[in-house]
Amino acid sequence: MDGVREVTVLGSTGSIGRQAVAVAQQNPDRLRITGLAAGGGDVARLAEQALSLGVRTVAVAKATAAQDLQLAFYAAASQRGWSRGEYALPEILAGPRAAEELAARPADVVLNGITGSIGLRPTLAALQAGRTVALANKESLVVGGELVTAAAAPGQLVPVDSEHSALAQCLRGGHRSEVARLVLTASGGPFRGRTAAELADVTVEQALAHPTWAMGPVVTINSATLVNKGLELIEAHLLFDVPFADIDVVVHPQSIVHSMVTFADGATIAQASPPDMRLPIALALAWPDRLPHVQPPLDWSAASTWEFAPLDDEAFPAVALARSAGETAGVAPAVYNAANEEAVAAFRAGRLPFRGIVDLVARTLDDAPDLGAPTCVEDVLAAEGWARRHAGSVIVGG
Repeated sequence: MDGVREVTVLGSTGSIGRQAVAVAQQNPDRLRITGLAAGGGDVARLAEQALSLGVRTVAVAKATAAQDLQLAFYAAASQRGWSRGEYALPEILAGPRAAEELAARPADVVLNGITGSIGLRPTLAALQAGRTVALANKESLVVGGELVTAAAAPGQLVPVDSEHSALAQCLRGGHRSEVARLVLTASGGPFRGRTAAELADVTVEQALAHPTWAMGPVVTINSATLVNKGLELIEAHLLFDVPFADIDVVVHPQSIVHSMVTFADGATIAQASPPDMRLPIALALAWPDRLPHVQPPLDWSAASTWEFAPLDDEAFPAVALARSAGETAGVAPAVYNAANEEAVAAFRAGRLPFRGIVDLVARTLDDAPDLGAPTCVEDVLAAEGWARRHAGSVIVGG
């Protein structure tokens, strides 16, 4: 990698965004963050990030947060003891399309760390502007499907999810024609080993207690239901153009082996590292190069045991449901994702039991009309809108 790569971070105040900022600050000779986008719920953190990084542009989705952000800039600068002449305020973009506008601005890499399908427009904007997209927002690829893959030139989409980063690394071990199967690993979440009946009374607090990863609340609950793995299954199919029939999911509680590729001769190559998102983030930002000293490697002088087990589809039907939605294609994955987002919100609000999350997704898919293949973002949004209304009516109706 020649010179310093300029990076835009979308979702900078979230878990992925904060770690991306840390990676860039540890590698100032390789990475420079020039743009930040966030929802606007934590303007103090956003202002601190912007001032410490010296970015050109900041985008906030909440239009009313623009003034709060300016005040937060002054407060952060004052805390540093800076007078007005010692720093320049970045340009502020505000409103629901602000991240999309920022994504198209000049940069070498756009890291999309937004949570949810609202990341679709920024992903498409960055691709259409010719930026390399480091994709942590799996939902935009899942719901956008062929819209995203059609907009992306070869090598323009680089995965950030640890599983897909692992697959990308393993795929370097052979020609595409030699690939037999992709193997996604799953930690199993906090309820690994429980039967379907034992999941009936799960609380929100229990669902948020992930055993190995520190993530945002929505992603953590998706991990508990294994919806996250269902989304990753669809994402793997779209990223690597491998048929669903040739993608497996295996439970690996230690989260050390992040995924594997089995080749035609019977060899399987696995990518292993401690469960730390800094590594896949750093690799995506510097792809195809590696940055030095991102995280400590595995300690091979200490004894350890790695376990692998088949997925219990009866207790965790979300993966099989995603496989079915992915094979149906069209807007079915968008319906799957939108129904899940509504169901997770209802579960967090105490209006839906834990097992009701995937049940609601299944019912929404069963009831979905034939919405056809999407030709534009509006088609995807229409399918999502239908799914959200349907899921909401089921929740209200009990």
